[in-house]
Amino acid sequence: MRESTVAFIGLGLIGGSLARALKKSNPELTVMAYMRSRDKLLQAKEDGVVDVILDGLDQDALSRCDMIFLCTPVEWNEEYLKIVRPFLKKGAIVTDVGSTKTSICQAADRLNMGDCFVGGHPMAGSEKTGYENSTDHLLENAYYMITPPEGAPQENVDRLVEVARAVNAIPMVIAPKDHDLAVAAISHLPHVVASSLVNLVRDSDDSRETMKQIAAGGFKDITRIASASPEMWEQICMTNTDNIAFMLEKYISSLEDILSSLRNRDETALHQLFDSSRRYRNSISDRSRGAIEPEYSFSVDIVDEVGSISTLSVILAAKGISIKNIGINHNREHGEGALRISFYDEKSRQAAWDRLLDYKYTLIP
Repeated sequence: MRESTVAFIGLGLIGGSLARALKKSNPELTVMAYMRSRDKLLQAKEDGVVDVILDGLDQDALSRCDMIFLCTPVEWNEEYLKIVRPFLKKGAIVTDVGSTKTSICQAADRLNMGDCFVGGHPMAGSEKTGYENSTDHLLENAYYMITPPEGAPQENVDRLVEVARAVNAIPMVIAPKDHDLAVAAISHLPHVVASSLVNLVRDSDDSRETMKQIAAGGFKDITRIASASPEMWEQICMTNTDNIAFMLEKYISSLEDILSSLRNRDETALHQLFDSSRRYRNSISDRSRGAIEPEYSFSVDIVDEVGSISTLSVILAAKGISIKNIGINHNREHGEGALRISFYDEKSRQAAWDRLLDYKYTLIP
């Protein structure tokens, strides 16, 4: 990465993780940052992530930057694009980390910034938000989508590719419109579906909350993303409306077909549904992370007796393996083990898997 000074406008989960990873990659890099929560900026400076805290967006500071990262909610990024435009020095570029790209690339064109703006979207995240949950490895092996406006200089694209590689992400250059349709299908629609499914269960439950009580295993896995920030997802829906609506209409049509198959007791159609989805799902690579943050976890078939969880924890701790979360599976109809353990990364998950196999535990992916 050739830049020596960068600025972050917004330092939440993605901005903070990107700043941490860039600083780790190049400790000599000067990082400036501006956001409304000064206490988080002070923490970032104490952490050694931020070198200069910006009290405002002033020309003296921003005119020294080689690259400026806009890391606020997607609609706000366009406003900040207008603000920083007059302060850019020759050769500096602006990028963003928003999950929709057509709108901001069009805004850059309107501002005659085609020669100094390149859209970016690191496809990583978490149900937890804020700088306090950022890490220097959040973007590792995640796709870093790069969406240059039409006619953008190749040099600018190459510079953002270098940024992606510096944080150990996987750069992928794509047209803004193609990006927005793709993420509508594999990221935005699943959030809408997960949220609607959770609300369906809530509204259909009985007075004893039976559904809520037994909601575990598969249900919690497929609805985990519904815990994400409602403000962020409201803005995403407002900036990628047409693509989400298009994919939602296709999904509703497919659900109507499924409903028809159920009512007609069409065994062939239902078998085809599950078989084709299983085969396609199994063809999706696990080698890189996509739009939805993976959960590094597995289940353990363990006897519920005094000391069993403590024993397992000691076995892992002896090898320095940190557990992120551990809990009992009360609903195991899909073959889960009695205990579900999650870890911070794939390396830890694999090390724990190998360690517990050595101790003859029965493990379920």
